[in-house]
Amino acid sequence: AMRAHSTSALVQEQACCALISIIAGTGAQSDARAQAAVVALPQIIDAMRVHSNNAAMQGWACRALCSITAGTDAKGRARRRAAAKADALPLIVEAMRLHSANAEVQARASRALRTITASDRPRWFARR
Repeated sequence: AMRAHSTSALVQEQACCALISIIAGTGAQSDARAQAAVVALPQIIDAMRVHSNNAAMQGWACRALCSITAGTDAKGRARRRAAAKADALPLIVEAMRLHSANAEVQARASRALRTITASDRPRWFARR
C-alpha cells in the first residue's frame, strides 16, 4: 500500500500505524515481527520525504521507526544500523525543524532519535 499510494499522506500514515500494531508486544514474537518490518524502512523513509509538511504523517513515521528499531540484541542493533543507513536520522531532524511548534512530532521524533542512536550500555557505564 505504501508503494502503490505514495502520494497519499493518509495511506502512508495508516500504513505506519499498521506497522506499529503488527510489531506491538514484547519478547521473541515482537522481535520477529520487527525483524520482518525492516523491509518497510525504505517506504517509511520515502513517505517522510514526500510528506515532509504533514505533521501527523511525520509523527507516525517516527513512531514506526521506533517500533522497528527497538531491541538491544544483535538484531536490534542491525535494525538501528539499517535505519541510519536509510537516512532516517536527517529526516527525523528535518521533521523536528519543520514542525517545531508541534509537541507530538517533537516527542515522537526525539524518541526515534534516541532509539536509533541508542548504545547497548548506558554512557555512565562506559569506561574512561
